[in-house]
Amino acid sequence: MTPTDAEIKRQVRTFYNRVGWKEISEGLYQNARYEDLRPIAQEYIHRCHQRVQRYIAPRGRFFLDAGSGPIQYPEYLEYSHGYEKRVCADISHTALIAARQRIGDHGLFAVSDVSRLPFAPEVFDGVVSLHTIHHLPEEDHVSAYLELARVLALGRRAAVVNGWDRSPLMDRLDTLKGWMKTRKGVAFKEMDAEEKEAGTHVVKHDARWLRQALDGRLNYRIRVWRTMSTNVMRFFIRPEWGGRYWLRLLFWLEDRFPRFFGERGLYPLVVIQK
Repeated sequence: MTPTDAEIKRQVRTFYNRVGWKEISEGLYQNARYEDLRPIAQEYIHRCHQRVQRYIAPRGRFFLDAGSGPIQYPEYLEYSHGYEKRVCADISHTALIAARQRIGDHGLFAVSDVSRLPFAPEVFDGVVSLHTIHHLPEEDHVSAYLELARVLALGRRAAVVNGWDRSPLMDRLDTLKGWMKTRKGVAFKEMDAEEKEAGTHVVKHDARWLRQALDGRLNYRIRVWRTMSTNVMRFFIRPEWGGRYWLRLLFWLEDRFPRFFGERGLYPLVVIQK
């Protein structure tokens, strides 16, 4: 039986209240298992997080973090430094309690669904939504993009980071990874076993779907947030293979060709211009 939209949202809320935003050490949440937190990857991941700031106004009155979670990475805090208030909207009470502990009086907090935001039109001078829309029922994805645009002030921009369901660039690396792991006499430590654990509801699309869904309805651009999947990074990016050098080269290429890598990599940054 296909779950209803309400059942999907209840499942996602329960997962993040009980599992996803469970703090496993100070400032580190269970959900971090989806990220590559090794020292060799830190510079690249940090710079990808910082990309969001290029596309939103540096200051204003209200800043919306739609699907805020607990504001789990230090770079996320930087996005709203120039704003009077950061409004954290999330379906998870656990996430909002943790977010309040991190930003205190700088924040306002609302339990809400990103596809049905309880805010007036054009009230936010900056908007971000990070890794959130793919947790919605599929029928609500377009509504979420439209809602983010609705609450965005005129002349301002929103930055939406999500994931594609597949990446032509990552498909090639996954094929190479599989071939390398089958070579006789070559042992590769399996570094992505934890990613096989069960999570919660996720539905992703591709760039073609996004264009068909949003063209003529929103003024938007597809740019790159990050090209590589966590599993591919954990396998290929190693100190003995010059991993830090390859990540620096990749970041330079992403900046040089942001649309190419945004559409063909794994994690696009969708910029909505009001």
